[in-house]
Amino acid sequence: MISSFEGTNIYTKDTAALAAFYSEVLGIPIPFEGYGNFDGAKIGFDKKQPGIIIWDETKWEKLTTGFVNLVFGCDNLDETYEQLKVKGLDCQPPVTMAYGGKEMNFRDPDGNHITLLEGAY
Repeated sequence: MISSFEGTNIYTKDTAALAAFYSEVLGIPIPFEGYGNFDGAKIGFDKKQPGIIIWDETKWEKLTTGFVNLVFGCDNLDETYEQLKVKGLDCQPPVTMAYGGKEMNFRDPDGNHITLLEGAY
């Protein structure tokens, strides 16, 4: 039966650019750069843990039919917001939600929705 969760696949026309957004703008490591020429790349915090796998949709069959919502945790969302603004990210400031945590929402260059979260759901 199922023994682990590997990650989430997303597809793009420019794998290297999308991986660079996650790595250079959001600061998420790239533990696996794919099979040459960024055919695919895994972003995440450890190669052996689940991550987001970005595939070149012109080479590999595009298996998703819409956008995804990726959620990342932050220790200090207000500080993260200021750091992302300096890097040129166009986003609204964090909002305290009814459950007590803070969230900040924006989209990656391909339109996938990203939620940064401080505090548990």
